[in-house]
Parts: sequence; C-alpha cells; structure tokens
Amino acid sequence: MRTAAYLVTSMLLIAGAASALAAGSEADFKAAYAAAEAANKEAGSLRNQWTVTASALAAAKKAADAGDFDKAIASSKEAEALAKASIFQATSEKEAWKALEIR
Repeated sequence: MRTAAYLVTSMLLIAGAASALAAGSEADFKAAYAAAEAANKEAGSLRNQWTVTASALAAAKKAADAGDFDKAIASSKEAEALAKASIFQATSEKEAWKALEIR
C-alpha cells in the first residue's frame, strides 16, 4: 500500500514537472498579453502608467511575432506585474501624501 502511494505521488510530481517544462503556446501568450494590457489600461485610467510597462509589452509583442512564445509570455507577465505595481502605487499614494503635509 505504501509503495503504491509512493508510486502515485512520484508520477504526479513527474507529470507536474513535465507540464511546467512544456513550451508556451500562442493561446497562452494571448491570454497573458490580454491580462497585461488590461492592467496597463487600468493604470492609465489612474493616470499612472509606467514607461517600463510599455517596453515590456513591446518586447512581448516582438517575441510573439518572432514565434518565441515562452519569451513573449514571460514579457507579458512582467508587463502585468509592472502595471499592477503602478496601480498599487497610484492607489496607495492617493491619500498618503496627506500624512506628509505640514499642518
């Protein structure tokens, strides 16, 4: 019984590692890029878009055009993280400046 559980666990770990090593597809890129664009659009509505986000989006598009979807997905995820950081900055500083005001 213990051997069977060990075997099943090992097989699941191997399957998980294999799927993590699988190459990204065009559909994966499109989903990641859409999420990054949506986050960047939200940052724009807060008037706090970072230029590095636009650079990461451009790099993602360039990599996808070249057929390197792994790199394109990584750049898209980086762009999304940057956009979310700019959103966090905008929302956290919206009221934080009042604490620095001389009274």
